[in-house]
Amino acid sequence: MKSQTFAEKIFKAPTGAIVFARPDIILTHDNTSSIFKTFQKMGGQNVANPDQMLVVLDHNAPPADARLATQYQEIRDIVRKQGIKKFYDSGKGICHQIMSYHAQPGMLIVGSDSHTSTAGAFNAFAAGIDRTESAGIWKRGETWFRVPESLKISLSGRLQDGVSAKDLALWIIGMIGSDGANYLSIEYHGEGVKYLNISDRMTITNLASEMGAKNAVFPADDVLYNFFGRKVEGLWADSGAKYFGEINIDLDKIVPVVAAPHNVDNVKSAAEVAGTVVHEGLIGTCTNGRIEDLRIAAGILKGKTIKEGFQLNIIPASQKIFLQAIEEGLITALIEAGANILTPSCGPCLGTGQGIPASGHTVISTANRNFLGRMGNKNVAIYLASPATVAESALAGVIADPRKKHRGRKFPYKAAQSKTYEIKPGDFRKAGNIWNYSDVDNFNTDQMFAGKHTYKILSTDPDAILPFLFADFDPAFSRNVSKGDIIIAGENFGCGSSREHPSVGLAYAGIKAIIVKSVNRIFYRSSINQGLALIVHKGAVEAYKRGDNVDINFDRGEILVGSASFTFEPLPEKLKQILDKKGLVNYMKSL
Repeated sequence: MKSQTFAEKIFKAPTGAIVFARPDIILTHDNTSSIFKTFQKMGGQNVANPDQMLVVLDHNAPPADARLATQYQEIRDIVRKQGIKKFYDSGKGICHQIMSYHAQPGMLIVGSDSHTSTAGAFNAFAAGIDRTESAGIWKRGETWFRVPESLKISLSGRLQDGVSAKDLALWIIGMIGSDGANYLSIEYHGEGVKYLNISDRMTITNLASEMGAKNAVFPADDVLYNFFGRKVEGLWADSGAKYFGEINIDLDKIVPVVAAPHNVDNVKSAAEVAGTVVHEGLIGTCTNGRIEDLRIAAGILKGKTIKEGFQLNIIPASQKIFLQAIEEGLITALIEAGANILTPSCGPCLGTGQGIPASGHTVISTANRNFLGRMGNKNVAIYLASPATVAESALAGVIADPRKKHRGRKFPYKAAQSKTYEIKPGDFRKAGNIWNYSDVDNFNTDQMFAGKHTYKILSTDPDAILPFLFADFDPAFSRNVSKGDIIIAGENFGCGSSREHPSVGLAYAGIKAIIVKSVNRIFYRSSINQGLALIVHKGAVEAYKRGDNVDINFDRGEILVGSASFTFEPLPEKLKQILDKKGLVNYMKSL
């Protein structure tokens, strides 16, 4: 038998194959009520398998207004009527931390959140999907997957004092870029793996989403056995498996790093940016809100006082962690140092809850994204860092390297030159029916539809979405978009959150097609699910000049740009049927 990667073993199919499979767990959170409305549009009444479902209220916990509170009650009613047992109400924890109570080796897990990849720490195949696809699984119990190519990352050595798994994850992103693992399954191998505990592994797999990966996974080894307190059976790649690429990393050489504004791959050593004034800090979120993270922060802050005027917010990732931190005296140490302790939630990470930063401030955070406007205020600069770096910086009021020795060592790779685009007044990007963003790489979903609007406007209300579409990027777009328009854009289009508001809004506006150099995998799926044609063709994008006529023949797989002709691979038949039906909702209704 041919040697297989982890992904090939999970799906029992070779790389590149399209398979339909039934996930063991389907995770949803505050978007559950929106998903249920889509489920009903598909003709759904009772979910196919309530035992598949895990529902967690976390993004707006506790709700800050009556509308959100009512939405939370709607979700409680859905859970009760549908007989869903795995339900965690407001304050119980962040969904990816809650997943640690349920994930098991060899499971197939999907979730309506891009950081579902976190569960790969438990030797599960875990990937994010969008809301419409989640509704489809509620109805049918299964969904389609393309078996991904795999990237093998081998770790040797051991992280030094003051260096953490967050530094390692950002280090890798800085090496390969925010789309360096696009649609890949990342496997972590090597002797260095045994020195990474489950908390470390969850941080690393959480940030797989910021590399563009479909998933990331660790082996079912002694570390995992000790976490479960029992022997567990998992899956792992064969020694002769074929990989898309291989990377070797010596953990001894990793240094504390930060992701500088406004892109996660804009990585620099903490030593390089030491002294940069910071006004606010955040320790927590699904990336770094575990008990180990709080111990590190409390160890640095105990008996000291944060810089006068600095605001430090701490968010334990779950109620269990919160209680454990109280019992260990960590919360007392953090509060006495001047920190604020917030309810376990996602809030400030995406700009929907307590902890929104002030205009003109610079934030240093343990979260996973630093896009412009990510924390609910586009007039803020965000640095991403480890809990140790954030805690040391809170004391100093400037970014500080947490190492006691070797503070001069640098990040050895050239930091990404990612630009953050914002179309200025007078820069009108439409010519004929073409919106030309070919110079825009890493066009992320926060730019397309700001996170602060995600739970104020449901993805099932496209008419309400349209005025906010691209609003923080190109305000002229929503006022001038017309049916039949085509969008042309650069690399890594649609990176960031799994929110489907952009694809819903673009489909509703009547966009004929989006042609890009490359695309984030969740956005690609979301486009198909909304009946929105998205074509990856770098040559066609580079050939376009303002004023060129662009025409697309989907049956022949041909793009005409001016006088030039380009071909593309037509979609597999089942996916083409979804497009032909104008989206997954109509497709599911027709079955």
